[in-house]
Amino acid sequence: MPAASILIKPASANCNMDCKYCFYKCLSSHREEYSKGFMKEETLETLVREAIAYADGSLTFAFQGGEPTLAGLDFFQKAVELQQKYNNKKLQIENTIQTNGLLIDEKWARFLGEHRFLVGLSLDGPKKMHDRYRKDAAGQDTFARIMHSVQLLEQYHVDYNVVTVVTNDTAKQASFLYKFWKRNHYPFVQFIPCMDEIKRQDGTQERSIYAVEPEQYGKFLCELFDLWYADFATGEAMDIRMFSNLAQMAAGYPAEECGMNGCCNCYFVVEGDGSVYPCDFYCMDAWKLGTVKDGFVQMKTSEKAKAFVEASRPVCATCHECPYFSLCRGGCRRWREPFVDGKPGLNQLCSAYRMFFAHAAERMERLGVYIRQKYVGSGK
Repeated sequence: MPAASILIKPASANCNMDCKYCFYKCLSSHREEYSKGFMKEETLETLVREAIAYADGSLTFAFQGGEPTLAGLDFFQKAVELQQKYNNKKLQIENTIQTNGLLIDEKWARFLGEHRFLVGLSLDGPKKMHDRYRKDAAGQDTFARIMHSVQLLEQYHVDYNVVTVVTNDTAKQASFLYKFWKRNHYPFVQFIPCMDEIKRQDGTQERSIYAVEPEQYGKFLCELFDLWYADFATGEAMDIRMFSNLAQMAAGYPAEECGMNGCCNCYFVVEGDGSVYPCDFYCMDAWKLGTVKDGFVQMKTSEKAKAFVEASRPVCATCHECPYFSLCRGGCRRWREPFVDGKPGLNQLCSAYRMFFAHAAERMERLGVYIRQKYVGSGK
């Protein structure tokens, strides 16, 4: 059995915010049921028990949404209790939670700190940038409340990273965004390019007004990398997930982010009703693998799970001939849709990545050498 990571949506698609670009709201609108409901305790118990039975060595429970904190603090206290109850294999269990931060108060912060949750906090940059897209359900700004949540997380010594969605407008302001991250001393940052809406059943797809344009995103990556690399050279760089992963790949190590490894790895997403899917981007009726009652071993070896992984493996000729393929590897399957003749197409952001790698590849290789020397020196 493998080390395992289970992504859990205890509140399904339910959320107390109304972000303009939310991919899961769009995805859920294409299902027979928009929300799968809040996870019941018996479902949680089955999930924890089966996940521990499946995993070997280490196990990560990653809570996402919608907004997972809507499930309530009692739910998470029960989750930790059940993990302790069923962990007779002495697995190394870790918990993470991706949250918009609105419900984080002292009780939440204390709990997250005591139980060593790693928190991913959605924060789209300075106030004007953040509040443009991330309104609460009543249409009110959220920036000030999220910054207060950051203070609470720091007060209770909670490990956290900042997650920023990059829209086409944000992509024009790389320096502004980077200076905000740096000014606030965020040690770990992840940015996610805003994508187009999901293709409809009739094959049509509506262009999102927030989705990044490839040329603009390429410029964003180049400018951001220059700023980050200058700080890295002086030992002052924050950890930006994409750049850290690319440096690892340049050093010959696998990327930690699944979308950068060249093909899918069915990692299990559990919805509020216990239904299980192979990926966060594919929590669709057609890709349902089963429920937690079926057991993860059975679902992992199912024909549907195998088909999901295998469909992501083909690489188009353009990628094979690309000088940057060893660093790009084609990208996430979701960005390689629509399929052509049953195979993934060219990444929608291909031209952005080609621009970026042409600009940064030489320095990325130097980072790879640095990492190899560092690992050799440490005996790893």
